[in-house]
Amino acid sequence: MLQPSQYKKYITQQAQALGFTQCGFAAAQPLYHDALKLEHWLKHHMHGSMSYMANHFDLRIDPTKLVPGAKSVITLLSNYYTTTTLPQQQYKISKYAYGNDYHAVIKQKLKQLIHNIETHIGAVQGRGFVDSAPVLERAWAVRSGLGWVGKNGNLITKHQGSFFFIATLICDLTLEPDPPYNLDYCGTCTACIDHCPTQAILPNKVVDGSKCISYYTIELKDALLPNKLKSKMDNWAFGCDTCQDVCPWNRFAKPHTQAEYNPISALLSYTAADWEAITQEQFSKIFKHSPIKRTKHAGLMRNIRFLKK
Repeated sequence: MLQPSQYKKYITQQAQALGFTQCGFAAAQPLYHDALKLEHWLKHHMHGSMSYMANHFDLRIDPTKLVPGAKSVITLLSNYYTTTTLPQQQYKISKYAYGNDYHAVIKQKLKQLIHNIETHIGAVQGRGFVDSAPVLERAWAVRSGLGWVGKNGNLITKHQGSFFFIATLICDLTLEPDPPYNLDYCGTCTACIDHCPTQAILPNKVVDGSKCISYYTIELKDALLPNKLKSKMDNWAFGCDTCQDVCPWNRFAKPHTQAEYNPISALLSYTAADWEAITQEQFSKIFKHSPIKRTKHAGLMRNIRFLKK
């Protein structure tokens, strides 16, 4: 078994072996400052119809309530950036949805990481999360020294930009915290604010989720999209990468090396006509393992009909 002084190095090495690009550590303590920001965001209804964002507020701000006995929060980044571009004649899809569903991919890696920890360190009480539980992932990433939150609300790293999935492992191991990231390299740049098609990015690093194209194309379940979006959707059918594409820090982004994130064949071959004609049966088969299944066939067709008008 490893000695406590070796825990962090071992966990970092195992995370890298599993394909995670970065790994950071923080003490499992309440996020009081972030709680105030979340409370303000919810109070101003910037979560739109995403009612789940208002649920389990106490769990979001205190990891020890989410995982009783928690001592440490381990944050891991999984790069999904790609230089592959989809055919210009088709509808636009966010890069994170090109390949297999990251929830399934990363959860499997987290299970393996926990198994490795238990094998070489000992029994550990812990849970891994990836964008599907009340966890403030970006706040923990900053506390773990991995980067800063940009004006577009995304975690940005100085050497690789912002095209990352963030995973969190909350456990009862006592691990020395890394220094939090106290710098902000956005400076006076307003590229993301200036280019946001729906003006969803507000001052002071506030993003009105209820105005974001990703919200409209994925989270909003209404039968019709609002007419006010006409001429603003920029042909996005699922998600939106605009604020990341224009971010100067993403000139340092490096293509991922994870086969699971490679584009599924349909995305590379489908024309706009193919998208417009896709049936429920085809949708279920093609996107069985894709994040695109989240919007369901009806939601995707709603988006396409709106863009086609």
